[in-house]
Amino acid sequence: MKSGFVAIVGRTGVGKSTLLNEIVQKKVSITSKHSNTTRFAVKGILNRADAQVIFVDTPGFHRPKTRLGERLNSVAGDFLGGVDCVLFVIDATAPIGKGDSALAKRVPANSICVVNKIDRAKPGEIVSQLLAASKFNFPEYFPVSSKTGQGVDELVDELVRRLPDGPRLYPVKMVTDLDIGTRVGELVREQLLEMVRDELPHSLACQVTEWDGSYIRCDIFVERESQKPIVMGAGAQNLKLVGTKVREVLEDELGQSIFLDLRVKIAKDWQSSDRLIDSIGYGVGDEY
Repeated sequence: MKSGFVAIVGRTGVGKSTLLNEIVQKKVSITSKHSNTTRFAVKGILNRADAQVIFVDTPGFHRPKTRLGERLNSVAGDFLGGVDCVLFVIDATAPIGKGDSALAKRVPANSICVVNKIDRAKPGEIVSQLLAASKFNFPEYFPVSSKTGQGVDELVDELVRRLPDGPRLYPVKMVTDLDIGTRVGELVREQLLEMVRDELPHSLACQVTEWDGSYIRCDIFVERESQKPIVMGAGAQNLKLVGTKVREVLEDELGQSIFLDLRVKIAKDWQSSDRLIDSIGYGVGDEY
């Protein structure tokens, strides 16, 4: 039996969360078309007969413009050491930039380089990207598609081979240690991210503030009064649609009817306030 921790790191938008979901075969980390969707370390647990692998999806490294951005980079950096292996993920369809190179210098030398999104690239482009990434001098490179699953099994097999002998660290049926309240807030934010315009995603934050039986209240925070009607939609149509979709997921998972109360609030410039970031629960490190 083998067990251990694997950190998934990379710049924003390279598909780390989608890769985690594909590996554990469950949506434990939300995804969207917008950058910086992941705001804290999310664990996904793969249970096999011969191993238990605890993957840690981290916020994407980026050039921060707010205090929240600085803290997200810090959270991701916390997982560059102390784990059994690091997956350094790059995008097969995008040029390797300064951000990739800077991060590659920070990860352990024995990390695995994962070239993701090969389903969107031509064979020649994949080869070119692998050659370009070879300058990082990692011991192994795996081209994969987190969307189709191509190459993922081979990657996981190599990770298991690398892990030390050890017992299961989590119950065999556990897929994530994310608490249900946080998960509800993330599901709400994921649905909102599909609806809002490009200037709004980073201003959105969601937090469950009350849970009593079948009643769940989730507060949606924005930074300016002008953003509130955009999130709500005409006649609160956006909130109704989000509530319906999230409720369907929760009722399927929990096996009971749910009343989801969504309320939009103003938390002025919360991304630049340590106090508000703390109160909402973003940009916080984790033990592993």
